[in-house]
Order: sequence, then structure tokens, then C-alpha cells
Amino acid sequence: MTPLERRASASLASIFALRMLGLFLVLPVFALEAARYPGGDDPARIGLAMGIYGLTQGFLQIPFGIASDWWGRKRVIIAGLLMFALGSFVAAWAPDLNWLIVGRSLQGAGAISAAVTALLADSTRDVVRTKAMALVGGSIALMFALSLVVAPLLVGYIGLHGIFALTGSLALAGIAVIAWWVPPEPLVHANQPRGNVREVLKNAALLRLNFGVFVLHAVQLAMWMAIPALLVGAGLDKTLHWQVYLPAVLASLVVMGMTLFPLEKRGYLRAVFLGAVGLVFLVQLGLLWAASHTASPVYGLGLLGTLLFLFFCGFNVLEASQPSLVSRVAPAHARGAALGVYNTLQSLGFFAGGAIGGWIVKAHGAEGLFVVCGGLMLLWLLVAWPMKAPGRHALPAVSGGDPLAGQPVKL
Repeated sequence: MTPLERRASASLASIFALRMLGLFLVLPVFALEAARYPGGDDPARIGLAMGIYGLTQGFLQIPFGIASDWWGRKRVIIAGLLMFALGSFVAAWAPDLNWLIVGRSLQGAGAISAAVTALLADSTRDVVRTKAMALVGGSIALMFALSLVVAPLLVGYIGLHGIFALTGSLALAGIAVIAWWVPPEPLVHANQPRGNVREVLKNAALLRLNFGVFVLHAVQLAMWMAIPALLVGAGLDKTLHWQVYLPAVLASLVVMGMTLFPLEKRGYLRAVFLGAVGLVFLVQLGLLWAASHTASPVYGLGLLGTLLFLFFCGFNVLEASQPSLVSRVAPAHARGAALGVYNTLQSLGFFAGGAIGGWIVKAHGAEGLFVVCGGLMLLWLLVAWPMKAPGRHALPAVSGGDPLAGQPVKL
């Protein structure tokens, strides 16, 4: 990477990290703490308060992505962070569950993922794009693992209100990063065409990637409807589950760095991508076996820890390579729109994984859940099989101009 590419990658990864840390800190403690609010005796409303973030974000990813194509990435990112901060402070103030739902919906309205990813794609060459996206994916994985450790401790000191206030403060810190650390936006021709959803939806390669990200995140969230119970069944108290998650995440990031980047450089990106999909499929079979043989002497923390490590190896490779592929397949003028559709399907995958995964566990148990997850991964493997890795262009991104202007500049 060039110094400018390193700066763009690190600064934009930090935007994701600051935003996702605030979100992840809520997840391990939300259900218990929200029950203490007036109106918190209704599990369905607590579920709505938790899930409405993903719903509003899913609806607004495409508009935010298209807006970034038209009016500039930085302007849209700053507007989204301000909306996210507003929602966080409303949730911090919320006197009852109704206002908490309002705050969570406003948080989701700050749907900046597509714009941030598009700016990162604009600022990096194809030859280093996957590495840049991996920094973003790695920062998200680390924030998830960190939140599992910190959240139960933090809520005892500042409560859920305080965690939401901290989340809003982290979003405001993200605005400072955009203003003073992120490099200037690349210049574009004043008469360059702008992206639209119709153009994106006609591209078969993008449709395959969009289907894939939906399946990946539906499976990811659905798995966690059963994995905590499996860990408890293996003898690990729920307060100590991070002792399995954290080593699995960290070790998988090392493996990703040692495999994905060298193999992509040698032209094996398609093989690595399909291999990662296949690996997650095999993990589902392993989890199905574990859920069906809880009395077996092989069942235990060693088996579950190994399966989770393998899952994160495959997941992190896919999380890094998919947005990189989207940004390379999509026309440069439509990256925001393409990544908007991509992130919308990601959000809908989260929603489907939680809603349908919970129903499957209730109706058919953990075994039924892993059968469905395995079937989805196998279907994805078949859909993705015709893919072709796009060519890589070594020309550097053109940069310059006012970093906050966001207006097209004629070269």
C-alpha cells in the first residue's frame, strides 16, 4: 500500500470500529437491561427495540449509497454519523421503552456502511483493495470480541443509558476522524454518470455477491441462537463465553492474513472464496453433529472452540473479499449504489437470521437450525460457483481537492 492508501484504510476502518463498538456494547446486555424500563415486561417490544435498528438501516442503505455517488462520500458519512449520534443520545435519555425504540430506529437511520466502503474503494487500487477491506472486517471482528468482554463490566458502572451516551460520543469522534484524518476524496469528472439501482440489479456477478452476503449474515446470526446453549452444555458458564470467542476471532485473523492476501496475489482469489464458503458449510455439519451428540465423549469445549475458529476463518475471508469484489465488479460511478444494495442485503440477512433462526430453534431445536444453515451455505456454494475473479488494475486512485467539498471536480 502507498502511504495514502494506508492512511485511508486505517482511518476508515476506525470509523467502522468506533461505530460498531458502540453497537456491539449493547448486544450482550440489551435484553436484560431493557426489561427494567417502563413497558419492558413485553418480550416482543424488547425484540422490536433490538431489531428495529437493522430494519431502518436496511431501508436506508441504498438511498445513502446513491446519495454518496451524487453528492460526495464525506458529506453523506458525516450526515449519517450525526443521525446515528442523535439516535444514541435519544436512547440514552429514553425514559421508557417507546422512546428507546425511537432512539434505536434513529441509530439505524445513520446508514453509512455503503458510503464508507465506497470511499475506501475510491481511495485504493484494485491490487490492495481486499487488504484494505480486510482491515475494516478485522476492526469489526475485534470490536465484537472486545464488546463481549467489556459490556458486562461497563453496564455495571454506567448502565444502559451510559452505554448509549458513550455510543453517541464515539459517533461524534468518527466525525472528527472524517474531517481531519481521512484523505481527500478522489476527484471525478463533472459530467461523469451517477449510479442507479437499476444498473446494479442487471449485473449477474453483483447479484451473486448480494445473495452471498444475505446468506452469510443470516447464518452468522442464526448460529448464535444455538451456540451459547451448546457452550453452556459443554460446561462453560455464560459469563465466560468470551474465553472461546476471543481466541477464535484473533487466531482466525492471523490465518486470514497468512492465506487470503498471498493467494489472491497469486491469482487464486476464486479458489479461496469458494473454499471459504465450503468451510463455513462444513462447520455447519460439525455443529449439527455436536448438537446431535451432546452425550458423546468427543463433545466439549475443544470441539466447539475448533469449529468456531474454523467458522471465523471462513467468515473473515468472505467478509474481507466480498465488498472488495463488489467494488471491483461495479462501475466506478455506481459503487455507492452497488454497495448500498450489498449492505441492504447484509442488514436483511441479520434480520432474517435472528427472526427465522429463533423460530427454527423453537420448532426444531439446534439440529434443525444447523440443517437449514448448512443447506443455505450449500445453495450459496452452487450459486457462487460460476463466479470469475475480476481483473486487477494497478493504477493508483487519483486524489486531491477539498476533503470536505464532496462536489464533482472536472479533471
